[in-house]
Amino acid sequence: MKTALVLIDIQNDYFPNGRMPLEKSNETCQKAQEILQACRSNDIPTIHIKHVSTRPDALHFLPCTKGVEFHPDVQPTKTETVIKKHYPNSFKDTNLLNHLIKHKIKHLVIVGMMTHMCIDATVRAAYDLGFSCTVIHDACTTKNLEFNSMVIPAQTVHNAFLAAIQPLYARVLSVKEYLHLTTAKTAVEA
Repeated sequence: MKTALVLIDIQNDYFPNGRMPLEKSNETCQKAQEILQACRSNDIPTIHIKHVSTRPDALHFLPCTKGVEFHPDVQPTKTETVIKKHYPNSFKDTNLLNHLIKHKIKHLVIVGMMTHMCIDATVRAAYDLGFSCTVIHDACTTKNLEFNSMVIPAQTVHNAFLAAIQPLYARVLSVKEYLHLTTAKTAVEA
């Protein structure tokens, strides 16, 4: 089954000094970078998803700002695909589905920002479209949420959304677990 790595919204506005910093964004980016390097080493196709805000009231990911750009640690190469989106679901009004079909990709390894929004929406859409997914939990992050005047800590939000998508919508692994499986598979194929 052909696999692609999908990095979702690893953009400057989600980091310290950005317009909407997330919990542990630097650590999450380092983990995403580990996966990215491993996928590049194994010639796994890579797709970078870039959110560009089009809403008039948007406060982050504004066009032509530094905040909308990819974080320097996960910059796409010239051979990697970049897909712009305007909604949480990376498939909505984008060419992601056509790209995956064209390249006969059936399995997505997903990392990025925000677990409760764009990761969740994309994983569920991918499942509904017939793809299998692996989410790398320590290469994803989110933020605190509020409900009924109660703050829900980012780690709780992250864990709840990951618990909700496994095992039906996605397999959820750590970077270490994924790299171990990838290394073992490569050794068997050699």
